Amino acid sequence: QGHLVESGGGSVQAGGSLRLSCQGSGRTFSSSAMAWFRQAPGKERAFVATISWSGSSTYYADSVKGRFTISRDSAKNSVYLQMISLKPEDTAVYYCAAASTSYATQYKETYDYWGQGTQVTVSS
Repeated sequence: QGHLVESGGGSVQAGGSLRLSCQGSGRTFSSSAMAWFRQAPGKERAFVATISWSGSSTYYADSVKGRFTISRDSAKNSVYLQMISLKPEDTAVYYCAAASTSYATQYKETYDYWGQGTQVTVSS
């Protein structure tokens, strides 16, 4: 049984940066596409970024393109989300997820494993 644990969330001012980490355990996720989703209060969980098993393909939500970068280190069973130029509208709980497919996908129904989430708060 696999588990994902996020870390790196916190409170920053607008324009600041944060780097989220997601550590897998219990099984290897090296053949899985990985992704980050986020959920703001009163809203549905939304796609942020995804990366293929090899790391060669990445896709981003339009709202974060050019500001967020997803990466992975399969040897460490980990995935990361570098966030720069943060905006108040980026405030949310950020979730790491691992898919049942190797191909990067934005559809949360494709993801079988989820972390518990880490809070990111951006103040203006």
